[in-house]
Amino acid sequence: MKNQAFAHMDSLEWESVDPGVSRKIGPYSESLMAVCVKFETGAVGALHHHPHTQISFVESGSLEVTIDGTTETLQRGDFFLARPDLEHGVKALEPSVLIDVFNPMRADFVSPAVSD
Repeated sequence: MKNQAFAHMDSLEWESVDPGVSRKIGPYSESLMAVCVKFETGAVGALHHHPHTQISFVESGSLEVTIDGTTETLQRGDFFLARPDLEHGVKALEPSVLIDVFNPMRADFVSPAVSD
């Protein structure tokens, strides 16, 4: 999907990430990436950190979101911002979908490694 102008959700494959968590990698360039992440009820996106700026949109459901030790419940239509290197994670309170946008793109999400 690198540098592709269009991506149709029906043609993207779900990739299992963790128990109850799967994702579809959308279009990306070296500086930006979109990812759709699906959570089953109770599924956890474990606390972690990375050098990327991440903005996430709650497309559906509700989740407990923790960023830098502060936890809030977010629902459909809400956003969160995880600044570089801040610890963050989520727990799905019901079936939920996040749309994550990363700057720069997450090279660790694609295989083989990103190249021009």
